[in-house]
Amino acid sequence: MSTQWKMIYLARRNPGLAPEDFPQAWREHSALGRQCRNVQDKVRAVRQCSRVLDRPGVPSGASVDYDGVNLLSLRDRQAADDIWNDEETLRIMRPDEPRVFSTYVRDFTLVAQEQVLRDGEETNVCLALFLRAAPGQRLQAQDFAGVPAAPWAAAKRLVWNEVAGERPAGYEYDAILEAWYESVDAVDAAFAGEPVWQWLPSAQADAVDTVGSVCMLTRITHRRP
Repeated sequence: MSTQWKMIYLARRNPGLAPEDFPQAWREHSALGRQCRNVQDKVRAVRQCSRVLDRPGVPSGASVDYDGVNLLSLRDRQAADDIWNDEETLRIMRPDEPRVFSTYVRDFTLVAQEQVLRDGEETNVCLALFLRAAPGQRLQAQDFAGVPAAPWAAAKRLVWNEVAGERPAGYEYDAILEAWYESVDAVDAAFAGEPVWQWLPSAQADAVDTVGSVCMLTRITHRRP
């Protein structure tokens, strides 16, 4: 089975956009990619996940400081580097980025290698954890794989993304966990009002720098294919 590489955004909107207008502006930006042949070739799938606005702070500890998580499945690892220098992308998409985002996309994008921990349904609700390791610690995917704790057992699908290569300033994360749930209510019920970071697997309790990590509750607002 081939390795799946991704580019993953943790995005803030242009402050001139209202939070509820961000998903549409983001879809419009994504549509520009149809004009870029290399984007179509290099990016095999897109999952634009916008922050849930009607239930802020669910689950306890979810961030309201960011507006979206983009999960881009790539043709291969080299595509993650090539896309930044693609002539069409620089000419067509990059000038539109400040209209939608707080800064240029390259400034908040990570490259990661995917490992599916639970191969279930990809629903429309994704809880994304951007995890930073505590000093001297290493994060392990298998600690989440079979954990019996309620929140992770309730997820339909679990995906671990190991960050590789350079990390933009302010985005020094080591791994990104995708936990896909049936609904926002299912997330709320799974965490039972307790803070997200209290539900880390016991093996990760000291390994994760919870202050430097981010939890995002999102809904898919655009997907391709």
